[in-house]
Amino acid sequence: MELGECVRNPGYHDEEDGGSAADTINSVSGEKRESTAVKLDADAAEEYTQIKPYAGMPKEVLLLYSSQARYRVPREILFWLTVASTLALVALTITVIALSPRCLSWWQNSPVYQIYPRSFRDSDGDGVGDLKGIQEQLDHFQYLNIKSVWISPFYRSPMKDFGYDVEDFRAIDPLFGTMQDFDELLAEMHRLGLKLIMDFIPNHTSDRHRWFNLSRTRDPQYEDYYIWTDCNSTAPKPNNWVSVFGNSSWTYDEVRGQCYLHQFLKEQPDLNLRNPHVRKEIIDIIHFWLGKGVDGFRMDAVKHLLEASHLRDEPQVDPNKPPESVTSEWDLHHDYTTSQLGLHDLLRDWRAEMDIYSREADKYRFMVTESYDYHEVDKTMMYYGTPLVKESDFPFNFYLLDLPQNTSGLWVQHLVHLWMGNMPTGQWPNWVVGNHDKPRIASSAGQTYIRVINMLLLTLPGTPTTYYGEEIGMENINVTESQIQDPAGKYNVSASRDPQRSPMQWSDDINAGFNNQTNTTWLPVHQNYRSINVAAQKEDEGSVLAQYRFLNTLRQSELPLHRGWFCYIHADASVFSYLRELDGLDHAFLMVLNFGKDSALTDLSFVHELPDQLKVLMSTNQLNNGKLFQKSSISTEAGEGLVIQYSTHTRFNPNHPGECYISEKACYLRVMDILYKC
Repeated sequence: MELGECVRNPGYHDEEDGGSAADTINSVSGEKRESTAVKLDADAAEEYTQIKPYAGMPKEVLLLYSSQARYRVPREILFWLTVASTLALVALTITVIALSPRCLSWWQNSPVYQIYPRSFRDSDGDGVGDLKGIQEQLDHFQYLNIKSVWISPFYRSPMKDFGYDVEDFRAIDPLFGTMQDFDELLAEMHRLGLKLIMDFIPNHTSDRHRWFNLSRTRDPQYEDYYIWTDCNSTAPKPNNWVSVFGNSSWTYDEVRGQCYLHQFLKEQPDLNLRNPHVRKEIIDIIHFWLGKGVDGFRMDAVKHLLEASHLRDEPQVDPNKPPESVTSEWDLHHDYTTSQLGLHDLLRDWRAEMDIYSREADKYRFMVTESYDYHEVDKTMMYYGTPLVKESDFPFNFYLLDLPQNTSGLWVQHLVHLWMGNMPTGQWPNWVVGNHDKPRIASSAGQTYIRVINMLLLTLPGTPTTYYGEEIGMENINVTESQIQDPAGKYNVSASRDPQRSPMQWSDDINAGFNNQTNTTWLPVHQNYRSINVAAQKEDEGSVLAQYRFLNTLRQSELPLHRGWFCYIHADASVFSYLRELDGLDHAFLMVLNFGKDSALTDLSFVHELPDQLKVLMSTNQLNNGKLFQKSSISTEAGEGLVIQYSTHTRFNPNHPGECYISEKACYLRVMDILYKC
């Protein structure tokens, strides 16, 4: 093995005199190692003759070279560039955060889908829907891209009002399953990214509730949990107040020897929410369900929560009507039984309790209120709260329930503007066309209009609410007098709510796929279930279901539709037209909806912000998808709706501020692909 040639370090200098190793050692020892040490005094620096740095050089040499300009200047430049870049990045981050609009919450991104549990899906063959049945059909919400699900009451209940008469707020009625079934349903929903909204009934309980039984026996703790007053047992009417279901709001209790108030059924006594112990009980129940992971509450019948303590007679609508003939809620002005002072304090307290749980990451707790205020829209708007104190995220908007009263574009614009024109600045709207208390929109307005109504719901600003079956166009069933289940219908056949509560139509199988095990359903299935059902409409690209799904997906994917400007464009005897746009975005959407009885030709040539030629992105008449129109001549059939996407850099809202609304203004910056406050 040969030795390789030695490579010398050119920066290393040998001892000039040579000498032996021993001499070298002695020299180092005697002369304090002057031959290898670098002296940093002035004389030593002058004598140092190295011409460049070398690997392994001592600290003193490194410091000597690092002070030279050619090494020091680049180092300082890099240092200050790093500092400047870091500061610029921090400043940019702060600016983006400061200018970014608030992110939309889960209840704003998705429609709210209402399930009436008795009618959604029966898993055990008893003819009544249940919690396991709901869990079996969760893929339906994923198919529709729906994230928010509101389930009507499933508390333990005698079912006098189908769950709105609660016997135990902390228990599941065996008809619907067990608490374990609920926990499994909630866990599976959360796993799939779904949110569960529960119905909450704070106004009253069942007369079989433990509190009521203790109150009627005058237990010291529970004596004032309900509204009691002295009355005559033979004519128990302390005043003229009338129940929502008809007749007197007062019932005599023989055990206590007094009358108790019930604004609904006599089996639903009103709680005394002026009692601090009752308010504490309600808050404890809210904590119980929020602790389980429930994502929000729909607060039931909130305008009835408090009554005037003086118990005076309410003024009659017709002063000349004999007092003994006053038996309907419509006979009285409800000055003392609804919307009383202190109502909003209760809601704010509950909102504050829910906000405690909203502090968890991605765990915002939602609250919506139900109050039918009819022409007193200002009362409904109060449920939004104030700029300083929040109440509900939105109150339910029931004005579109009146759509069937008048088939015209002007009427629809009027109903939409009732909300948009009165809603407090910066708040979020909501739209409802059906629920468990009101006739199905496909029956009251007609099948001709169900598609255009769904298009209206899913393209207006705010959160649409869909009652189960509306996505396929389900209709009311015919219920004979002997089949009536609803207590309201037993009092007044024409007031029965059974027709809109029929079993969900999943397929053309037995019982429409609602109950595949037995031939039993708590209400009859609609006879049209073989053609109107989920399975059949999934196979049809032009079905009501397919169009609902397309519009919902479009709404969630397009910024102008879920958080952009809403602007009125045109309304006449047939057509209601509006657009959705976002500042900074080069495209927008025009909706042309025909609610009239005949075909219509709409001229929008006066809208200079629109391009002359428009292309239909989607029509409720599938044959018109992709069709081109001149803006001066847009044709629609009765019940047809058009979604038109167009490109433009000219915005409509700056020139028409009185016709446009937005909850929170935002602009799009294409360069960075972000939204910012503007």
